[in-house]
Amino acid sequence: MDQHVKDPLIVAPGQTRRPSRWRGFLTGCVVLAVLAGIVWWTRQQAAPPQAGGGRNAGPMSIVPETIGKGDIGVSLNALGTVTSLATVTIRSQISGYLMKIDFKEGDEVKKGDLIAEIDSRPYEATLAQAKGQLARDEAQLKGAQVDLTRYQNLAAQNAVPHQTLDTQVALVAQYQGTVEADRASVKSAEVNLAYCHIVSPINGRVGLRQVDLGNYVTPGDTNGLVVITQLEPISVLLTLPEDNLQAVAKRLREGAVLPTAAYDRSGANKLAEGTLQTFDSQIDATTGTIKLRAQFVNDKRTLYPNQFVNIRLLLDTHKDATTMSTAGIQRGVPGTFVYLVNADSTVSVKPVKLGVTDGDRVEVLSGLTPGDRVVIDGADKLREGAKVVVRSAADAANPAAAKGTASGAAKGDSAKDSKGGADPDKAGGGDHKRSEDGQKK
Repeated sequence: MDQHVKDPLIVAPGQTRRPSRWRGFLTGCVVLAVLAGIVWWTRQQAAPPQAGGGRNAGPMSIVPETIGKGDIGVSLNALGTVTSLATVTIRSQISGYLMKIDFKEGDEVKKGDLIAEIDSRPYEATLAQAKGQLARDEAQLKGAQVDLTRYQNLAAQNAVPHQTLDTQVALVAQYQGTVEADRASVKSAEVNLAYCHIVSPINGRVGLRQVDLGNYVTPGDTNGLVVITQLEPISVLLTLPEDNLQAVAKRLREGAVLPTAAYDRSGANKLAEGTLQTFDSQIDATTGTIKLRAQFVNDKRTLYPNQFVNIRLLLDTHKDATTMSTAGIQRGVPGTFVYLVNADSTVSVKPVKLGVTDGDRVEVLSGLTPGDRVVIDGADKLREGAKVVVRSAADAANPAAAKGTASGAAKGDSAKDSKGGADPDKAGGGDHKRSEDGQKK
């Protein structure tokens, strides 16, 4: 070996060994290779198998729905507040001690039922006094009228001056006025006496009592005695955008009865059914909405004043329309589409044009015809041309059974593929076995 060529890995006697640049480079390459291998192995373990990919991949399990025809409603959704048609705060119209309360909190009362009684003795005395004064003045009027008749006869004979006759005529008129005032006093006393018996002015439900027995009540009391609220029927005030006003007004002008349904806060439970009555005469400029009133029979007492409800107003109905479940609607790059189930147990992407939606049903304007089958469950991993196996809606509720069905179908397809692809290998294997037997022989 040439002594002038020095090996970088060999250290001459007496010299200090120094790190080589080649050794550092090789070490870095080894570390990078190891890291790359770890990353590749991790990705291979984490990567899910592609749905429908590969020759032996099993079909996807789906639930289809057959497209049909039916009626679908054009509905408007709104927020509403339950409002009583009549709410009355019972107040005393006279002053006095509360002697009797003739109701229980929460009772149902009819118009004219007794609610409470106030001490009537002072008003009975006032009525008696007014009647006595009326009787006295009526007697004076009767005496003045007798004198007037006498003076008229004497005046005809020029037995009395005409001034005396005129004075008597004025006196009779005075007494007549006094009698009329007395009669009014009697009627006022009778009214005040009637106010001692407080009755319900409407049919409704009695609320919580505001005043206890024995209290001195006056017409100026702020809270009153009790509040009576009419619950049958009851109304709901709802608001709609001003853009919907013309459609609603047109239907009402045509004499149509617009059904209205009230739902609870979640919108899942129907509380009552009613009809739209009318709408307000002006639009709220701050919100761009208009108020409408719907009326409900409320015989089951599911609506109470100031309750928040969701309102669904049925504006119109499309007859004999092509409809499907909203669960089958997909949205993506093609726009709005569905997965159409083909006769060869594959699916294809079918763009559709939708109309109005009513609950969980949607109107299909174009793209599908009655009798087509579309996927409504299991469309998450589908793609164009993917194989599918149909399962029923009952299997959708039982994932274990559906999994077994799909696995069985997948095994059957895999067995077919493996049988067709392994025949040449079986032939080769058989020849090899015969050659071995030949050698043994």
